[in-house]
Amino acid sequence: MTSAINLVGFWTLVKREIIRSIKIINQVIWPPIITTLLYVLVFGYGLGSKIPTIQGVSYAQFLIPGLIMLQVIDSSYGECSSSIFQARFMNSIQELLIAPMSAYEIVFGYVVGSLARALLIAGLITGLGMVLVKTLPQHWGLYFLVLCLVSILFSSLGIIFGLIAEKFDHLAALTTFVITPLTFVGGVFTSATMLPPLLRNLGLFNPIFYTIDAFRRSYTGESYLAPGFSVGIIAVLAALALGGALAMTASGYKLRT
Repeated sequence: MTSAINLVGFWTLVKREIIRSIKIINQVIWPPIITTLLYVLVFGYGLGSKIPTIQGVSYAQFLIPGLIMLQVIDSSYGECSSSIFQARFMNSIQELLIAPMSAYEIVFGYVVGSLARALLIAGLITGLGMVLVKTLPQHWGLYFLVLCLVSILFSSLGIIFGLIAEKFDHLAALTTFVITPLTFVGGVFTSATMLPPLLRNLGLFNPIFYTIDAFRRSYTGESYLAPGFSVGIIAVLAALALGGALAMTASGYKLRT
């Protein structure tokens, strides 16, 4: 650990993660854009023509913020989990461990690099929404606040599971069995007001519901819960996940063996 902040090391790690994303752009940038385009065409235009307006907007416009959050969550987790695991697998993580960098600089370097990718993907899908369904956020401050908090939350979870995992299948397990199901039932395609009371109440135990509900508020101006409450929940979860990632990195968990 070093007492002074190593800005050079921190920004070098951030730039490395950004360059890594650019080099594999066909794997990490274009797929979510194409997937979103298909969702909008099939669900937004196809199914949406049979659905009346939701929260004062068309179904296609209602869909866009949910799709942005879907891709930001997947991108943030995937970026950090795969990056950390590959560094462990290839033993290149030793370069960071012997560098004069603290756990804070290492973790925040990965998180900021992941955030840059998430913001790029969110920006591209936002532009796609503007072109295809003529929708843009009404509250840009809430838009960026929720994006950043969600990216920090799932980037931190990516670091945690990147440290825990023993093989690539372990990284995919959280996405397949937890993140994807919770995202799809968390309000990407439906409003909580459309669900039966029992399912609506159960949805309050789904942390991803709060991310989508708060983010959709930035677009439609309406939400099921007060945005301050949802943002508070996301912030607490992000702080807990970030704290866990910092503690595991500082202790050298599966890094120094």
